[in-house]
Formats: sequence, structure tokens, C-alpha cells
Amino acid sequence: MSKPVANRVRPVPAQGLISNRESERADLVVVANRLPVQHSSSNGSEGWRPSPGGLVSALTAVLQSRNGLWIGWSGTSEHQDAPLTFEGIRLKAVNFSKAEFDDFYLGFSNATLWPLYHDAIRAPTFHRAWWQTYSNINMRYAIAAAESVAPGGSVWIHDYQLQLVPQMLRQLRPDVRIGFFLHIPFPPIELFMQLPWRREILAGLLGSDLIGFQVRQAASNFSRMARRQSSATGTDSSLDFHGRVIRVGAFPISVDCEQIVALANDPTIRARAREIRKDLGDPELVLLGVDRLDYTKGIQQRIKAVSELFQDGSLSADKHIMVQVAVPSRETDAHYDLERHSLEQIVSEVNGEHGLVGRPTINYLHQNLPFEELVALYLAADIMIVTPFRDGMNLVAKEYVMCRTDLTGRLVLSEFAGAAAELGGAFMVNPHDLEGIKEAIRLAIIVGPKEEKDRMSRMRRKIVRRNVYDWAESFLAALQQTGS
Repeated sequence: MSKPVANRVRPVPAQGLISNRESERADLVVVANRLPVQHSSSNGSEGWRPSPGGLVSALTAVLQSRNGLWIGWSGTSEHQDAPLTFEGIRLKAVNFSKAEFDDFYLGFSNATLWPLYHDAIRAPTFHRAWWQTYSNINMRYAIAAAESVAPGGSVWIHDYQLQLVPQMLRQLRPDVRIGFFLHIPFPPIELFMQLPWRREILAGLLGSDLIGFQVRQAASNFSRMARRQSSATGTDSSLDFHGRVIRVGAFPISVDCEQIVALANDPTIRARAREIRKDLGDPELVLLGVDRLDYTKGIQQRIKAVSELFQDGSLSADKHIMVQVAVPSRETDAHYDLERHSLEQIVSEVNGEHGLVGRPTINYLHQNLPFEELVALYLAADIMIVTPFRDGMNLVAKEYVMCRTDLTGRLVLSEFAGAAAELGGAFMVNPHDLEGIKEAIRLAIIVGPKEEKDRMSRMRRKIVRRNVYDWAESFLAALQQTGS
């Protein structure tokens, strides 16, 4: 017999909470861990600039058209003077201290939930103090949303850092529609059951009217878990819970297709792509990896596979070269610092064994690159290798495909990335299988022009059907169809 979902977080009374004048409240509120702006300092001056990425662009667009407001953390505990507006939308900052950041973000979000939701590739850590801070910070976001949304309005909550917010917000504002989207995978029952606070997380998510995931399997994992660990009944796509119907579904996120195509056709960027190949020594073949520096991305496994291809002669140092971009991530976390040093050691060993004078086998970049430079790299690369052990979607794969307007280029893709469900033209691999990665790269090297074109054409047709703006609009349209 399933046990009712418990909630150990004490509800905050709604009476007297909503202090904003009704005219100042927003019809649509986006609640995310971060604001769409980030603090920067350069040339001795400090200021705020837009955060990169298609998600910010898409959500900004829908907020602009709906009297919207974005709630999130400013990104720093030192500078809390975040702007009040951004590209025509209002912003509301949720602040927390350095100690709270350590427990909420580095701790529970990224040392407990992140590894657990990514197949426990690394063992998750469970600390009661982290959980308590996670609960407190989620309540802070919920109160901010409750104060900001107009009567009968909609709130769209994003990602694993804020899974308790839907229920907390429903307790405070039962009049509003609540949507939640998880950008990372949702684990199978066997893994999720490890979480000591599994029922509280489920209760938090079940406060939503609509819960969206990247792929159907994640949606199914959640619905099965909800039926097993709560009083919810129903199907994978519709749950009955406490007299409400909760819709559950897959809403695969995409990229800004028009922007990427425009950049890929920009003469300046195309010239930069040719310059990159020249700087690399005009090789016959360029392989490329672009990832956030994270143990879930399978970068070290990929480098090992490439190293063995040089060793067995499938790749030749005088004709072939690889570029690996590892975007800095969570640099205050000691585990990620260790990941960086381990990766850099492997790259150094490969270059020492297989590189030539003035021509390293692997050109390694540990830095943030402007998107224009990434597009130039996508254009310069003959083979893109995307091999995460587990990924909610992986937009790098889609960006690469959209850049290849001439239908050249080959994609080697992990079958455990959400993008694999859509990009059937890729050379699919099991990222845990070193020999499988090597064989997929070998096939990508020798593929003929007709097959290359056919594969890329299939993938591009799939992506252009549904860009990131379509994704946002489809989710909000589905949310409006739910009951409140």
C-alpha cells in the first residue's frame, strides 16, 4: 500500500504575505535558479550583461509578450544590486549568503541531486543540513513568486534546484497555474529511492499543474515513482492527486535555429572557421568536442578513445587533429577542480605520446568562448563527438547540426543524451563502451559524401520543425489547458 506524501517543510501562511500592489504583479512569472543576467567586471569597470544561451532568449521573448517577470539568484553573494529590468521584462532577485550557497547549490543541488539524477555515475552525498537549506531556499523562491504573480496568473518553475517550489507556491497561491520543467534527466525508481527525502521531492513536484521533461522515459520514470511513493493514481501522462489532475509530458528543448543559421552563413564567421583550420595546420580532418567541464560528459573516455585511434593508426598525427573545449563549471567545487586536473593530465599524456613538434594531437581549451567563436569551431570541424554518460538533452549536438547548412559534417552521439531520440542520423554510441566509441569514429571518418549528406539532412529536418521558441510556447500552451 502506498504511503501518502509527507511534507516536512512548514507551510507559510498566505494571509498578509502578498504585499505587491495588484497592478505591479505579472501575468507570467518565470522562476529559475539564476536571473538572465550575470555580473561582470572588465577593464576596471563593473556591470551586468545578459547570460548566454538560447533558453534565456526564448524565455525573455515569452515574458516580453505576457507582462512577465523573472525571479532568480543574481549569481553572487557579493553584488546583490541586480538590475530591475532586462530587455523589457522585470527582474526580481532572490539573495542568499555564501554559506547558504555552499549548502543549497554546491551541496544538495550539485552533490546530492545532480549525481543521483545522472545515473549515480558518482555517488551522491546525503546531508541533513544541506536538505534543510535546500528547503529554506526553495521557500524563499516560492514566497517571491507568490508576491509577484497576478491573480489567476501563471508561474513556470525551472529545474532541479527548485523542486519544492511548486507545492510551496500552491499553498501560498492556490489561484495560479503552476508549471515545472526539469532540464536534466529524472532517474529510474531504483536510483531515486536512494534519496532520503524522496517523498518530499515528489510532493513538491506534484504541486504543479504541468510537469515537463526532456524525453518520454524521464516523464515515465517520474509518473511511476509518484504512483509508487504517493497517493497519486493515473497514467504516465496524467496523474490524479488530492483531487487535482496533473499533466506529465515530454517537451524536448531545442535551439534558436534562425540565429544559428544566420551566424553560420555570416562571411566573417565563415572566414574565422577557415582561419581556425589554418591555425591547426590545415589537417585533413578535424574532430571537435565542446562540453561543460563535468564528469557526466564523458570527456576523459572520449579522449582515451581518440588516443587509441592514434595508437592503432586509424588516426594519423600529421593528417588528423582534435579540438576539445571544456567550458569552466562550478570552479569553487573541489571535485570539479580535480576533474579539470585529471582531464588536463590525460590530454598532456596523449599529446606527449602522439603529437608532433608544433602540432599537438589534441588542442585543449579550458575557457568560455563567445557563441560566434563556437559557431566558427562547429564550421571548422568535420566530426563532432558528443558522448555524455547521461544528459537531459545536450544542445551542443543540435547547434552543430544547425550550423551545417551545406549538409556536410558528421555527428557521433551518445545514446544516453536526450538529443539521441531526435537525431537518428548520428553515429550512435554507448559512451561506456570504449571500443564502440572508436568504431563509431572510424565509421564517421570513412562515410561517403552521399550518406553524410543524407544523415545531416535528416537531423536538420527534425530540429527545424521545433525551435526553442516553439518549445517555450508549446509548454505554456499546455499549461493554459490545465485546471487551476
